[in-house]
Amino acid sequence: MYKGQIRPKSEFKEKVLDMRRVTRVVAGGKRFRFRATVVIGDEKGRVGVGIAKGLDVAQAVDKAKLNAKKGLITIFLKDRTVSHEVEAKFSAARVLIKPAKNGHGLKAGGAVRVVLLLAGVKDATAKCMGRTKNKLTNALAAMEALKKLKIEKSKIKMTV
Repeated sequence: MYKGQIRPKSEFKEKVLDMRRVTRVVAGGKRFRFRATVVIGDEKGRVGVGIAKGLDVAQAVDKAKLNAKKGLITIFLKDRTVSHEVEAKFSAARVLIKPAKNGHGLKAGGAVRVVLLLAGVKDATAKCMGRTKNKLTNALAAMEALKKLKIEKSKIKMTV
């Protein structure tokens, strides 16, 4: 990039879910790096989770955003909610996502809430049923649940 040029505004909103300092022990001592977990989404049905490491926080976040863009998934929303109940497991994390009536709001906690908000889900209920509190595995379990959502036949005809 040259001086004076501005970067175009991205259509995605982003949220840094987790930031950790990780250590590698070498002969001269310890080397520190940062691991960032970032969720991006356009609030219209596209969402992604990215993980990356860098020498400083800004570098880790930028790399995680790029990884999240590579792993984007598209879900079809029925009004403002998911089309049906879905459950998924990732590592030790288990997530249950249920549709809700219009105006009910998003009843979800932690990492699952962030993933659903950035996906554009406004009315749903979600529960973390696994035994882990780890934000990364809960977010990835929510992504697995969203991948399991079935597409209605009318939507398939419209896209083809």
